[in-house]
Amino acid sequence: MDSIELPRIVSPELQSDREELPEQGLEKSLRPSFMGEYIGQKKVKENLSLFMEAARVRGDALDHVLLAGPPGLGKTTLAHIIAHEMNAQIHIVTGPNVEKKGDLAAILSNLQPGDVLFIDEVHRLQKTIEEVLYGAMEDFKLDLIIGQGPAARTLRMDLPKFTLVGATTRTGLLSSPLRDRFGVQLRLDFYPVEELEKIVHRSADVLAIQIDGCGANEIARRSRGTPRIANRLLKRVRDFAQVRTKNGQGVGTSITRQIAQAALALFEVDILGLDPMDRKFLFTIIEKFDGGPVGIETLSSAIGEERDTLEDVYEPYLLQEGLIQRTPRGRMATRIAYHHLGILGNEEKSTDSDCI
Repeated sequence: MDSIELPRIVSPELQSDREELPEQGLEKSLRPSFMGEYIGQKKVKENLSLFMEAARVRGDALDHVLLAGPPGLGKTTLAHIIAHEMNAQIHIVTGPNVEKKGDLAAILSNLQPGDVLFIDEVHRLQKTIEEVLYGAMEDFKLDLIIGQGPAARTLRMDLPKFTLVGATTRTGLLSSPLRDRFGVQLRLDFYPVEELEKIVHRSADVLAIQIDGCGANEIARRSRGTPRIANRLLKRVRDFAQVRTKNGQGVGTSITRQIAQAALALFEVDILGLDPMDRKFLFTIIEKFDGGPVGIETLSSAIGEERDTLEDVYEPYLLQEGLIQRTPRGRMATRIAYHHLGILGNEEKSTDSDCI
């Protein structure tokens, strides 16, 4: 029997909590509608606000926008805000789901002036699909081939001016011709703890969850710089507070630092937001390969995970936190990793807040 891989609580990808309540629905309910409600990414917001205001003054469509960055940071939210503030309709597709030129042609031909076409995972578009986009983005023309063989002929269709918003987690996989057609290219970065605290408080207000400042700080510190993870941990800590406090009568219990710590210890999310798989990654480098360097293929075999999974899912945050290094000879664990895992006998990091 094939093993079933359970979703990681600290995964930045969208998940389904229950069949009747997909996480996408929850995320939509927490999504801000205006730029002023969007927390963090100050430089991105400033630039986008400037470009949108200029487009409104001209009475023109906003230039095509490319949003890059790790998953869970708010690229989809920004696409919806762009549509809302430009008073436009948004059409949403994902790169892998556009399989034929006819699929994209149907979407483009149904756009209205000023509409926003949001393509998530735009780097996964097929090459032939990309070529259809070139003329549509640059000249607002759609070239169609009608018929087959000697009877085939080309038909050029005019398109209304629209805004293509592309979201990608891997900018390097975008072809240069497609990337260069985005007039606005912005990158979203991981969030500091202070901004994640504000996001936790805002989400708690929307979901009618009681939480104090110290509880929000504890969740924020373990959210790996990612709002989507912060919202997911908030929900799970709420569940813990309702069931494990006051003899199971914890509805309405305010989430404190102690409750958050107990819940996250149960879920095996440590002070840096690492889960068991992250720690296995680090322990494998340290214990089996003497701290490295070790090649990614060897590491993949030792852990039992695909190379792409290690590179795309586990490594980005470990690199961000300085727990591993990429060298020409392979991956190495840093002194920070040794200290965090307690291998050098250090004490766990203390919090820098006044919370008890």
